[in-house]
Amino acid sequence: MAKKTVATLQTSSKRLSKVIKMVKSPKTGAYTFVEGIMAPELADEFLKKTK
Repeated sequence: MAKKTVATLQTSSKRLSKVIKMVKSPKTGAYTFVEGIMAPELADEFLKKTK
């Protein structure tokens, strides 16, 4: 349901990934997207704790 790495972004010396997760709203049932830009090592942790 979630796409882990959509794009790999590089700044001066850091390697970053844009992480997008689709989250279902408990009130309306509609889906929303939660985005974050982080190091690839932190992507799994982000996907596990984001609700």
